Amino acid sequence: MVAIAAVEKTFANGTAALAPVDLVVRRGEFVSLLGPSGCGKSTLLNIVAGLVAPSRGTLAWWGGDFASTGVSGRRLAFVFQSPTLMPWARVDANVRLPLDLAHVERAAADRAVGEALALVGLEGFARHLPRELSGGMQMRVSIARALVTAPDLLLMDEPFGALDEFTRSRLDEELSALWAARGLTVLFVTHSIVESVFLSTRVAVMAARPGRVIADVPIDVPFPRDDAFRVSTTAAEHGRHLSALVAGAGAAARA
Repeated sequence: MVAIAAVEKTFANGTAALAPVDLVVRRGEFVSLLGPSGCGKSTLLNIVAGLVAPSRGTLAWWGGDFASTGVSGRRLAFVFQSPTLMPWARVDANVRLPLDLAHVERAAADRAVGEALALVGLEGFARHLPRELSGGMQMRVSIARALVTAPDLLLMDEPFGALDEFTRSRLDEELSALWAARGLTVLFVTHSIVESVFLSTRVAVMAARPGRVIADVPIDVPFPRDDAFRVSTTAAEHGRHLSALVAGAGAAARA
């Protein structure tokens, strides 16, 4: 679905954010980008989203250029670190925003909004304002807004990082269930090793800036995964392996 080949990014101020990055995301995968702070994970995600242009290298989306995205079977959506909701608008209007911008007929849009809110467990909150919701519920609204366009590829930039551990674990479980139920492909940025092990089919570990993929680690455990998996020996072994890779990436940058 996405092929990243020798992609580099140097910003106008001279900061080299990404060294050559090679990564392929295949249909149905849940791929996490994991690495030290400042290693370019979010920059790479923004490039995949078409929000930032690479300095060098090439990308292909479904085998074509970015202009080929947006049609049925080639839709992508982005969930940011914070919910980025319109504070003056009610939940249903926030979720409907992408459809309004696409000039979707109102009745069809409202049906899609209702379905998206049901997917994230917020059926009864359509008329609430964002300030009336908890942080976890606001993030659910943000995910519903991404799902309302029926995306094939979901890009998520550490969406649960600001939440408490209990809420984060619950939303990880809900996201995993959504990924399976909707047949999504997900590219997910996280700083949490535990989260990456729980969610991913594959974890791409990035070195410190300039970022590059130094390891591609499959998490070969069947889904669904539950609380028993979180505390299992298998999860711990994957966690130790990823922790060593991330620590090594940080140490190499400091050397």
